[in-house]
This record gives sequence, structure tokens and C-alpha cells, in this order.
Amino acid sequence: MRYFILLFINLMLSESLISQELEPRNYSILPIGLNAAALGYIYSSGDIVSDATSPIKDLELTSNTIVASYVRTFGLFGKLARVQAIVPYVFLGGDLKVNGRDTSGSRTGFADTKIKFGINLIGSPAMEPREMMKFSEKFVLGTSVVFSLPTGQYYTERLINLGSNRFSIKPEIGMSYKLESFYFEFFTGVWFFTKNSEFLKTNTVTQNPLLTMQGHISYLFPSKIWISGNVGYSGGGDSKINDDVKNDFQRNVRSGVTLSVPFSMSHSVKASVNTGVTTRVGGNFTTLSLIYQYIWF
Repeated sequence: MRYFILLFINLMLSESLISQELEPRNYSILPIGLNAAALGYIYSSGDIVSDATSPIKDLELTSNTIVASYVRTFGLFGKLARVQAIVPYVFLGGDLKVNGRDTSGSRTGFADTKIKFGINLIGSPAMEPREMMKFSEKFVLGTSVVFSLPTGQYYTERLINLGSNRFSIKPEIGMSYKLESFYFEFFTGVWFFTKNSEFLKTNTVTQNPLLTMQGHISYLFPSKIWISGNVGYSGGGDSKINDDVKNDFQRNVRSGVTLSVPFSMSHSVKASVNTGVTTRVGGNFTTLSLIYQYIWF
């Protein structure tokens, strides 16, 4: 039981960074040759455990994350493609009760790096900035693949880590439709995980695939400010240690709002908030983020 508790916390920490995100405009049209660098702050707080049968109670985690990312767009087979790298640095602290006993701790370091490659297959040809200004966007269908790399802080003898000590991959398909000033979007993908053979030094952790879905409705103002309502679902992802199966199948729903404000052609700020709506296991926390972005050609 002790190992199950520790595994649960580690998986929830890593999944809060990769499966609970709500990110609109992932497949929006962009000109080729665009570079975008972003620096952001993300605050998360809440109880990641809501299973009434769990021996973990009153688990309150607070994380302050600094995120750096870079995006480059280019043409591939006449279509718009993009590649993105995301590197998070986390300050984590928390308190919990395990079978009635209080405990607490903190961690500081890098979480796992993510690399994302995407291409828009329909409705988004590779265009220079001048061409894109004349283009009328309607229906866009795209696909992407995200790789989560085990670059985060991980100590085999420690109970809780910021890194997952395993590779993960998520193929995804997404679509959007523009109707006047509204954008309607839907994405769905599946995370696949390799095993972690060094959990508490000698134990092997495996996890089943985790389904993710997102829906977004965005409105673009004439000033180029846009706002979006977001909803996301994650399901599956149950795990086991060695041959012992854990009852941690997820069925979680989150919702949130995103606001993006450009200050010039090159500078913009994006703010968002999202929180758990219904939670079976994990996901019962609130996240606030503020991202500054600079673009150039």
C-alpha cells in the first residue's frame, strides 16, 4: 500500500504537466518562417486526490513553475508545419495525511522537457506573411505528436520527484472551424508511456494509455485580442507496480478561460485559468498562468 501511495503522487505530478493542459489555437494558421519565444509563470494549487477510498487525505500541493518555450514554423509538402520545445522549472511544496499521519515536503528543479511537432493537413497551406494576409481561414485539420523526455529531476531513492524517469508520446489530431469572428476547435490524442524501472530503486512502474480530449470556443476582437472558453477530458491511464494493479483509472473533466492581448506585432501576453469540474482520480486543482511571447521573422 505504501508503494501505491507514492506511485500515485508521482504519476499525478507528471500528468498535471502533460495531460491536464487546456491550450486553444493549437492548429491556427500562421505564416512560415515565424519564430516565437515565450516565458511564462504557472501557479497550481489543490488536492490532486479525490478518490474516497484512498488512504491519502488533505493533500494540498502548490507549484510555481517557470516555463520557457520556442516555436518555429516552416513549410512541409506545401503545408504549414511547426516545431516547439517546452522546458519547465518547478518549485513544489505540499502537505498531506497518509493513514492519519501528517507529512510535508518540497522539491525544486526541472520537470520533463516536451518537444512537439505538428502539421496542418487541410485548410492551411504554407504561406509567407503577405500571402496569409489575403487568405480566408475556414476549416483546418491538423495532426501533431508530442514527446515528453525524461530530463526532469529524478532521484531513485526519493519518494516524490519532479521528473517521471520515462519517455512519453502523444499522437493527436485536431480541427478548427472559423465562423465570422468565432473559432470552434476540437483536439483528441492518446498518451503512451514507457516503463520506469527505477521506482524506489528496484520497482517497475507501467501505465496504460491515457486518452485526452479538448474543446474550445474562441472569439477574435477587431483589436486582435481574443478570448476562449475551454473544456478538457482525460480518461484511462491506470497503472501498476511490478505485477500489482492499482485502482487509479481516470475520468476527469476540467474547464477554463484564456485571454490573449497583443501589444504590437511582436509582443503579446496570454493569461489563463482552469480548474477541475468532475474528478475520479487526480485533477482536482486550479491552475493560473501568465505567458509573455515575442515573435520575429
